[in-house]
Amino acid sequence: MRKKIYSKIVSLGMAALLLTLSACGNTAAEPQNAESQGAESQNSDSQGAESQNAGSQDTEKQGTETQVSDLEANLPALNVLDDKYRTTYEIFVYSFYDSDGDGIGDLRGVIDKLDYVNDGDDSTSTDLGCNEIWLMPISPSPTYHKYDITDYKEIDPEYGTLEDFDELVSACHKRKVSLIIDLVLNHTSNEHPWFKEAANYLREHPELTEISKTPELIDACPYLYYYNFSNEPQTGYEKLAGTNWYYEARFWSGMPDLNLDNDMVKEEIADITQFWIDRGVDGFRLDAVTSYYTDNDTSNIEFMTWLNDTIKSQKEDAYIVGEAWTALSRYSKYYASGVDSFFAFEFSGTEGVIASVARSKKSPLSYAKAISDAEKELSAVNESYIDAPFFTNHDMARAAGYFVGRGSEKMVKLAGALNLLMGGNAFVYYGEELGMKGSGKDENKRAPMQWESADATGMCQGPKNMEKFDMTYPSLMEQASDPYSIYNYYKKAIRLRNTYPVIARGKTQPVEILSDDDIGAFVRYGNTGLSSDSNDYIVFDENGDNIGVDGSVSTVLGAKDPLYKEAALLIIINNADEAKTVDLGKWSGTGSSPELSYQLNVGEEVSTLDGTSLSIPSYGIAVIK
Repeated sequence: MRKKIYSKIVSLGMAALLLTLSACGNTAAEPQNAESQGAESQNSDSQGAESQNAGSQDTEKQGTETQVSDLEANLPALNVLDDKYRTTYEIFVYSFYDSDGDGIGDLRGVIDKLDYVNDGDDSTSTDLGCNEIWLMPISPSPTYHKYDITDYKEIDPEYGTLEDFDELVSACHKRKVSLIIDLVLNHTSNEHPWFKEAANYLREHPELTEISKTPELIDACPYLYYYNFSNEPQTGYEKLAGTNWYYEARFWSGMPDLNLDNDMVKEEIADITQFWIDRGVDGFRLDAVTSYYTDNDTSNIEFMTWLNDTIKSQKEDAYIVGEAWTALSRYSKYYASGVDSFFAFEFSGTEGVIASVARSKKSPLSYAKAISDAEKELSAVNESYIDAPFFTNHDMARAAGYFVGRGSEKMVKLAGALNLLMGGNAFVYYGEELGMKGSGKDENKRAPMQWESADATGMCQGPKNMEKFDMTYPSLMEQASDPYSIYNYYKKAIRLRNTYPVIARGKTQPVEILSDDDIGAFVRYGNTGLSSDSNDYIVFDENGDNIGVDGSVSTVLGAKDPLYKEAALLIIINNADEAKTVDLGKWSGTGSSPELSYQLNVGEEVSTLDGTSLSIPSYGIAVIK
């Protein structure tokens, strides 16, 4: 019988090395983000920065990275597939990295820090390993957040130029990193030329009491039909100054809603998406899709079907992910549009599944069951769905504030892993890999990336009205040299995702016989390659046992996949504050000689496997094949 034992090494130097190996790589009311609060600009209060490109390490950090490299050979080989199942890094350009010293992040700053996200070299261990970037809005806008756009086919001067953007796209693609951008279609800025022309026309023609679709009026001012005007007050409408007219603006007066039923508006949208696709973008993040038509899912789905078809006709493999901030039972219906992904809000935030399991309010088994249930619900609507798990984003309080007191750092780490262990295209908000803090007003949630120190070159000042507060955890420079840091834990969690494609692309089967209140076991499984049918997945009976092709129970973990290599992985999660022992032999799918192939640990203690007896430390995750 083969066995693989990870022994704890006592000496501090070797413990650090081993940790580097083992730590690898509510339904909310809408709209509710600070984009609805109006125009704001910049401030100088900030927490930390890094003066050098993260791909270039100082002497102290190089020593640690050498230790990491020494052990890379002992880790399973990377198997990064080039498809839509990725690990995406969300960047708020304003607060990320400042290349020109004005205190505001810019596109050249993103270029300067690309090696931090992904250096394009699988043999190195100095990058996070994310292979997609989502840029929050980059077009001209009167506000710092730029969700109220004045020109959809330009770059805000604070961020740079179209030439800078072209260079960023090229640099991403050289690293095999996809780039998607925010597409804000529910509304424009009230300073957009379309709205200004419509508003001016109404002010100049006080005799107009009805906006009828007459050829004369359409010719005189087509932009009257780009928005929703009313000569009577209505819920969600704002008074147009200097007139007796009202316009729909569900977020705030500075964001007039577009009339998405208007064919001229649709032509403008198609022109906008074509413009950015021609510049090389790989897809779009759709803002506020449940607000396209207020309280009208049917119309929202119909519009997104048109939008999806339009974008895919322009770029067949474009990736589209929508923000439907609502319950799974509602946003699951939106997959009927053909849009690739919608964010998994039920798992995110302080009250979501991930945080509840990380703080031990729910069992790890409940996490596995929630994933399995979601997979079934989404696939029933669209078999080609790609889930979009995330833990926090720019509208949410940051994760570091969810966990306080004893064991809080361990919970921050575990929560990050639970996000990255979900199937689909997983999203990480910039700075979460450092345990950045920020809550309350939205400006606080978009604080400067903590590269090094507050006065270092490249450090952003952050939004003007951001409150001054101290971060709980150190900057990148300090964390990079600490093998037990949140940063190094995230890196190894992402590496795990990049090592086993079945994690992002497979299905989930909870294994209750191996689980209890503190232990959650589940199998992530994919195509077995046992037949010519590419959809030949492992099948389980009601006990979670694998049913082989002949109808008999057979070993799950020995199955192979022609693309993924490993057709199935058994993942064990311990969210207790003490070590636990699990007898893997209680489940028939384990087989007689399981192998501990990967593990994520929050501290010095590691998992060990002796035969079928698994010892897993507090807040540990073990991957068995």
